[in-house]
Amino acid sequence: MSRTVAIVTLGCARNEVDSEELAGRLAADGWTLVEDVESAEVALVNTCGFIESAKKDSVDALLEANSLKGHGVTRTVVAVGCMAERYGAELAQALPEADAILGFDDYKDISARLQSIMAGNSHQSHTPKDRRALLPISPVERQSARDADYASAVGAGGSLFRKRLGKAPWAPLKIASGCDRRCSFCAIPYFRGSFISRRPMEIIEEARWLAAEGVTEVFLVSENTTSYGKDLGDLRLMEAILPDIAAIDEIKRIRLSYLQPAEMRPSLIQAIIETPKVVPYFDLSFQHASESLLRSMRRFGDGEKFLHLIKQIRVLSPEAGIRSNVIVGFPGERDEDYQALVDFVSAADLDAVGVFGYSDEDNTEALDLPGKVDAELIAQRVEGLSMLVDELVSERAHKRIGEEVLILIEDSDLQEGRAGHQGPEVDGTTTLIGTDFSVGEYVCARVIDSFGADLIAQPL
Repeated sequence: MSRTVAIVTLGCARNEVDSEELAGRLAADGWTLVEDVESAEVALVNTCGFIESAKKDSVDALLEANSLKGHGVTRTVVAVGCMAERYGAELAQALPEADAILGFDDYKDISARLQSIMAGNSHQSHTPKDRRALLPISPVERQSARDADYASAVGAGGSLFRKRLGKAPWAPLKIASGCDRRCSFCAIPYFRGSFISRRPMEIIEEARWLAAEGVTEVFLVSENTTSYGKDLGDLRLMEAILPDIAAIDEIKRIRLSYLQPAEMRPSLIQAIIETPKVVPYFDLSFQHASESLLRSMRRFGDGEKFLHLIKQIRVLSPEAGIRSNVIVGFPGERDEDYQALVDFVSAADLDAVGVFGYSDEDNTEALDLPGKVDAELIAQRVEGLSMLVDELVSERAHKRIGEEVLILIEDSDLQEGRAGHQGPEVDGTTTLIGTDFSVGEYVCARVIDSFGADLIAQPL
């Protein structure tokens, strides 16, 4: 019997990889993948559970899918992903509109799970647990667990099961799963588990598979890319595998994401800037600039050290793209702490900055910290910093007028694409004028104007 399923993905690029792994497993077992929820018997919603706004979006997507029951062929709505893993049975009780809540441990048997749910069998949702306890504390002792298929259980991906859900010329490639850092505001290690690297050959083979699927730009993603290889006994393994990925003929561009400033090392900076096909793009998660507040966040550094890191990068590559995210209103944030963040952002000359207001998250240390900032003040600071960031990012883009850039076309109707310093979906775009290029083409151009973070360029 033909079984149809639509996968709805929310959240980050890592979730996109997980969705394509689920798609691959389902397709291998005879399921037909469709784009529209309305034409699918099963709506599989891959949720995000990072912050409050993301959780709300996930709930809205589940409710929207549930509203289609009785109007089309949709009769089963199932939640997977980070929010489903993070809350399990609690979410199932709070959201009866979802027919089942599946955790990461269900991924390997996703087809059997969905068939059982469609048959009317009840599914016992899992009780959330601290997934860090599933692996040895010592990173170098984790590979035995990884070889026992733990990585697949947490959705670490792999081209063996992956099936592309879109036709974009770029794709994320997950190099690791989990995180060993203990940032006091972040619950990701709790529900994603400890950091575990995929082996280099798996990554290279998946890059080859993506290339055969028409991908020319690979986006290496993980919860902390600077930690790659530490559990394999070589913290400089990333520097070693970049040339191997670049050696794949069809791959034209490689970028790295989620770089931890405290773990940046000269050899990695040099590899990103000097390895052919790797774009000088630095996704550095600074989070704040006040030293005392960063310590309360369980992070390292301060505004001065971060500016020094930025200077090191720009000395080697003046046109490098640098983006970051910052949190406003963390418990204990004083006026002088907020001003330190404003001063840092004003001096950093960043290409893109995401500004987020702090919100309490379950299973985090910050939940119980004193000195909670009033919600109204957080909103004021977010608004003020966001306005400043918009101005500063516009100034940075304006400075690029006259630069030569290589554009990957992603929208043929708009003649729009991305330069090397522009990451997918979050960092602005570049529009070519008076041209007719196809999606997937790379075009050399010169920047002639800017509008906010976006650029306008003339083909050379």
